[in-house]
Amino acid sequence: TVARTMGLDSVSGSLCSQGGEALKLIAQTSCGCPNPGSAQGCVGWDSEQPGLVEGVPAHGTSVKVGMDKALNQLSVPLGQLREEVMSLKSCVSEGIQAIDDRMTKQEDIRRKKMCVLRLIHVIQSVEKIEKILHSQGTKELSSLEGNSPLLTGQVLERIATEFNQLQFHAVQSKGMPLLDKVRPRIAGITAMLQQSLEGLLLEGLQTSNVDIIRHCLRTYATIDKTRDAEALVGQVLVKPYVDEVMVEQYVQSHPNGLQAMYNRLLEFVPHHCRLLREVTGGAISSEKADIVPGYDFLVNSVWPEIVRGLEEKLPSLFNPGNPDVFHEKYTTSMDFVRKFERQCGSQASVKRLRAHPSYHSFNNKWNLPVYFQIRFREIAGALEEALSDTLEEAPGGSSFCLLATHMVWTSLVKCWSDQMFLPLLAHRLWKLSLQILARYSVFISEVSVRPISSENTKESKKPVPVGRKESSLSLNPSEDQGNGSSTESLPLSSISSTQLIYVAADLDKLQDRIPDILDMIKPKLEMIGFKNMSCIAALEDSKTSLSACVPTLNNRIIQDLSESSFAYLKSALEVPRLYRRTNKEVPTKASPYVDSALKPFHRLQNDYRDALKQPMIHQWLEGALSESTQKYYETVSDVLSSVKKMEESLKRLKQARRTATSNPVGTNGGMSDDNKIRLQLALDVEYFGEQIRKMGLETSSIKSFSALAELVLTAKDQATMEPS
Repeated sequence: TVARTMGLDSVSGSLCSQGGEALKLIAQTSCGCPNPGSAQGCVGWDSEQPGLVEGVPAHGTSVKVGMDKALNQLSVPLGQLREEVMSLKSCVSEGIQAIDDRMTKQEDIRRKKMCVLRLIHVIQSVEKIEKILHSQGTKELSSLEGNSPLLTGQVLERIATEFNQLQFHAVQSKGMPLLDKVRPRIAGITAMLQQSLEGLLLEGLQTSNVDIIRHCLRTYATIDKTRDAEALVGQVLVKPYVDEVMVEQYVQSHPNGLQAMYNRLLEFVPHHCRLLREVTGGAISSEKADIVPGYDFLVNSVWPEIVRGLEEKLPSLFNPGNPDVFHEKYTTSMDFVRKFERQCGSQASVKRLRAHPSYHSFNNKWNLPVYFQIRFREIAGALEEALSDTLEEAPGGSSFCLLATHMVWTSLVKCWSDQMFLPLLAHRLWKLSLQILARYSVFISEVSVRPISSENTKESKKPVPVGRKESSLSLNPSEDQGNGSSTESLPLSSISSTQLIYVAADLDKLQDRIPDILDMIKPKLEMIGFKNMSCIAALEDSKTSLSACVPTLNNRIIQDLSESSFAYLKSALEVPRLYRRTNKEVPTKASPYVDSALKPFHRLQNDYRDALKQPMIHQWLEGALSESTQKYYETVSDVLSSVKKMEESLKRLKQARRTATSNPVGTNGGMSDDNKIRLQLALDVEYFGEQIRKMGLETSSIKSFSALAELVLTAKDQATMEPS
């Protein structure tokens, strides 16, 4: 290597000297110097070449010839330089390859040496463990039973430590022929150690010896067999207790059998797992210095056996066929789970419990979608039956007037009641609540366009028409779309005035009670940790949808009241017939038709006082009176115009005949028939206004009443001023 290094240095020096001379020659030749080899170089050359200053070289040909000559001189040293570089590269490559081969050989030797050392460790560990077992085995029948459990635990702990190293080296030596020969001996050691550990752990649990349990669990942890210890506890300690407690006949025959069973299961942890929890740190009183970490018997031993027992011993527990029973079982079981989680002792243990496969298996056993589907059909079926065309009255004690609204409110309350609500179904129940309100909104819209009949509520009840399902609640909305075309041809059922008023009253009450729905929902959502209450704004949308039905209902009721009233007010057309040529006395009181026309308004005030708010009654009265008064004004105006025309016609006829036979004055020589008509209409309107004021309304708020009063006042003045 030293010689090779010295040779490389000499070659490098030669290359540097030759390269320097070549570069010097190129520099001198390229500048066109006449004495390239002189020491003066190119000094003063510019001053002797004026042609260069003027841009025209004086000796261009000689420069070219000198350059070619210099290049030819360089070819020989450059060729030598190339050969020396290639020789150097070959030498370096050979040196690198030799070093790589040597390092590869050394690595292979090192690897084989490590394999041999591992096998030596394996053999040594096996022999050491067998020696311990042999020395212990000679005493097994005579003195092992006399030894203290602590001594046996210490021996097993020594074996476990050596066994742990044995396993490590055996894994590293996997595939070696010698290891395959030793493997039966390793298997025997493993079985012996496992059997001894199981026996020691059971002995410690039976005798409540904390030291034995601690040494045994520490040994399990040393050989990385903590899961085997937890499985052993589950099979030997937990399973018999679970099989004894879980008896399906007892659970079904006793009223609180399920709760009693869960209480006994909860007693298992403090009574039978106390020592295990103290040793592994699962108990509050555990001392940190003596804790054996890495175990969680509640999660990996107790809980899986409980779930196995529930699935095998109580298969009917998860049956959702009876929703009430299912709800009771589910809530009781979830309460048991929460109490069991509190026994875990730490948040980390609770997280491990919730991540355990048996925990997910237990939760998945509860078929909540089927339970909700059954509840949905219960609510939707009862609601659709109530939202029929019969519009039956609500049962006694209800705050609503109609059964339909009563069932809507009952359905909403039921969704969030403790007897039906389940936290995992909160989103479905929320959607169902919005569906119920939307369905009621559609129902109100349908009712508001029905024709009004004069029959009372009981007589107007009719069978429910077949096929009206276009707005019913449905699990699959697409199922109802095909029925839309057939329902348009069905005649609408009629509705009575009383039913229409009840609908409006119930709609108003339901809108007022929507905040009560929110008060029911909020605690349920907060209980499951839901804090974003912005979605509750959807209830306002439902309230807005219900409010949109109010104007139509009000208009229908006002129209019905107005028509009912005007049906009597138009009797003013009969007043002329009552006084013409009848020789009647001068009128002194209002006609009976006015009282008849006011009966619908009095009935609204008196009969529905408890069901309706006073502002709503006033609104309807003002609207209906305004409409009927407008028509009444037109009727009275027509009558007075007709009377005036008749009076003028008679006067012209009298003047033409100049006779008294056509004198319109009655035989009593008093007021004329025309003036009696005017006076009667004035008395009717005055009485009409008095009754309006008695109802608590101002006549100034009734449209057209002032014009009507002025009209009849003029007619009255005319009747009283004319001579008899």
